[in-house]
Amino acid sequence: MKNAQNSVNDLGTGPVGRLLVRLAVPTITAQLINALYNIVDRMYIGHMEGVGDLALTGVGITFPIIMLISAFAALVGMGGAPLASIELGRDNRERANRILNNAATSLLILAVVLTAFFLAFKRPLLMFFGASEATIEYAVRYITIYVSGTVFVMIALGLNAFITTQGFAKEGMLTVLIGAVLNIALDPLFIFTFDMGVRGAALATILSQAVSAVWVLLFLTGKKTVLRLTLRHMPLRRDIMGAILSLGISPFIMQSTESLVMITLNSGLQRYGNDLYVGAMTIISSIMQFMSMPLMGLGQGAQPIISYNYGARNYERVKHTYKLLIKVSVIASCLLWAALQFFPQVFILIFNDKPELMEVAVHSLRIYMAGVFMIGLQFSCQQCFMAMGQAKTSLFLALLRKVILLIPLALVLPRFLGTFGIFLAEPIADITAASVTFLMFLRFSRKLFRELEAKPQSEA
Repeated sequence: MKNAQNSVNDLGTGPVGRLLVRLAVPTITAQLINALYNIVDRMYIGHMEGVGDLALTGVGITFPIIMLISAFAALVGMGGAPLASIELGRDNRERANRILNNAATSLLILAVVLTAFFLAFKRPLLMFFGASEATIEYAVRYITIYVSGTVFVMIALGLNAFITTQGFAKEGMLTVLIGAVLNIALDPLFIFTFDMGVRGAALATILSQAVSAVWVLLFLTGKKTVLRLTLRHMPLRRDIMGAILSLGISPFIMQSTESLVMITLNSGLQRYGNDLYVGAMTIISSIMQFMSMPLMGLGQGAQPIISYNYGARNYERVKHTYKLLIKVSVIASCLLWAALQFFPQVFILIFNDKPELMEVAVHSLRIYMAGVFMIGLQFSCQQCFMAMGQAKTSLFLALLRKVILLIPLALVLPRFLGTFGIFLAEPIADITAASVTFLMFLRFSRKLFRELEAKPQSEA
């Protein structure tokens, strides 16, 4: 308990730069490793002899379902973790523990509901998402096994946020590191040695997530943690669930709309193009997922510092942290943009080397990723709003990029520009959303801190 309390206290007293490095490096690593769960599957599947391109496209069609499961985990985990951290900053450990345990209960309920729904409606959903007669069987084989392990995914992703938010970034990183290393080892064994194909890729992923889930549960019931899983705190309370869901709706929309975006893009590419374009989008979305993970990890590393000091009314440390977060995020996104624009072939070859697919993917990737240099600005500002519990603002910003901008653009532009218009929709949405988000953050943060600093301690 002493180590746990020291870790929490550091959030309020330690040097911000060192804290951000200490917390962000493991969370960035964890995000990158977490991305490997699905990306490694696609890397191996894309190189299956004779059918790699079709199998890769089929597995890519399942991406909306995978993202929806992750989105529900984020709804609870990323909604509850900042609130628990704020309560720890207020020295209200009882309520912080109730938040954790209510989150655990809701994750288990959601896992049961999601498993039943997706198993019952998988085939019509996958056809709606853009599968063809040539790719549907690969998609069904993969998602049947993956969905059967939903409970492990929900626990591993949803509860791991409560480890990181206490300042245990390394332990949070180990959650995904353990699973990812196991997944990388099992994938070739199941796919090629046991000749299980896409079923083997899904089985390797789910077994790895199960091990990660066990690790999370052992930590949150162990001696090191401040927040602890206990049966007496698990019954759901309306006030706590209302707070979790109101804050968690923003990351939920960010991830669930990713599914809606992929459905829109894949169905459009199937309509205006063919399986080749859908396959290219599978590769591009995998690269985008992997490239955005460092930015998400950086924001999650800053979240405990911002949330704790916001709860403790130490506003100068909050300002210092978010300024540093924004600066580093912008630099990182610019570097990512340069790598993607100048060396696209390097990234695409990881997944498939078929010349026809390579030609389409290289051209499309450069267009799709043209606005990546701006996403660091949006991710960092939006994470700051979430860390300070500003649910309504986070909700609007989550809707802005994907629902308000990208999806309508992806529906309208291809009518005039064909498949080019579908890929062009992404950079237009990225640049517009990031600009609006930054202007809102400048205006809102100044107003927020003026109001908070004028309030007495008892009203905060």
